[in-house]
Amino acid sequence: MSGFSWAGRRVLVTGHTGFKGGWLSLWLQRLGARVSGYALAPPTRPSLFETARVGAEMDSRIGDVRDREGLAAAVREIRPELIFHLAAQPLVRRSYRDPVETYATNVMGTVHLLDAARRCDTVAAVVNVTSDKCYHNREWLWGYREDEPMGGADPYSSSKGCAELVTAAWRQSFGADGPLLASARAGNVIGGGDWAEDRLVPDILRAFGRGEPARIRHPGAVRPWQHVLEPLAGYLRLAEGLLAGRGDLAGGWNFGPEDDDARTVGWVVRRLAELWGPGATWHEDGGEHPHEARWLKLDCSRARTLLGWSPRWSLEQGLVAVLEWQRAWQAGADMRSLTLAQIEAYEEDRREAA
Repeated sequence: MSGFSWAGRRVLVTGHTGFKGGWLSLWLQRLGARVSGYALAPPTRPSLFETARVGAEMDSRIGDVRDREGLAAAVREIRPELIFHLAAQPLVRRSYRDPVETYATNVMGTVHLLDAARRCDTVAAVVNVTSDKCYHNREWLWGYREDEPMGGADPYSSSKGCAELVTAAWRQSFGADGPLLASARAGNVIGGGDWAEDRLVPDILRAFGRGEPARIRHPGAVRPWQHVLEPLAGYLRLAEGLLAGRGDLAGGWNFGPEDDDARTVGWVVRRLAELWGPGATWHEDGGEHPHEARWLKLDCSRARTLLGWSPRWSLEQGLVAVLEWQRAWQAGADMRSLTLAQIEAYEEDRREAA
């Protein structure tokens, strides 16, 4: 928002040791915020958190959002003005293997966070980051709007729909005397430093790096691909409005790419193979796999109209940035500096487009 400054703002990021939370924590540090984090230890090795030294200039705390008292104590001690809630079990296929952990983290973890925020008098706003998979997916060719029904055919997607319902109920029940609550739903994010299992781009890059063919499960599935900085820019814009007291922004928000960047899995792997160069090959994995939606898009008209947010990097630019990050890491570069440089380049592109 015009005239807003992050300098000195106390911000808590749950899930800061994860991929998306790590990028957000670095961006907030760059903006001058006083950033604290609460999360489990980094979920992968290597990890963005360690590789880019995310914790170097923030108050990093290891904890579990399933631990109600531990989380509440951290919120009381940190006394944040704003909370970005990103702590989650974020993987569809893992949710089939461990549905109880998925619901405990994604649903009850959200309940614990919202309760802790309500009981801390410094918290003015909470942005709960869920997923585009929170919607009851009818395989429509058009994008889902924020008021579409929640749903989910797998434990992960269902848990994110539940987290949205929890947030909406909390807003209705306690909104009059508590922080402003908003939820943010993004598409399939890509970016440097993502080593998660069973995610398309990390799986492709691992295979290419080993000189092996990438195994692709659903090449015809369409997803709203976007670089991780795109939705993060939307979350920051949304939070600025909430901190300015705009109660009309308390609700659900979509942050997705342009329609042209809702591409098939096959298109993404082919383009990555072209950018990687010689030796990059792939084939379809025809085995038995859990259900995954084949078509999913978001309608972001609300964010465009009320927040002035729109995507700036095309999918092509995002893929190039991912490979730039990957090759710099392989060459032993200073990855904190490189990650901050990519954030700066993105900010500059947004300023030029404004």
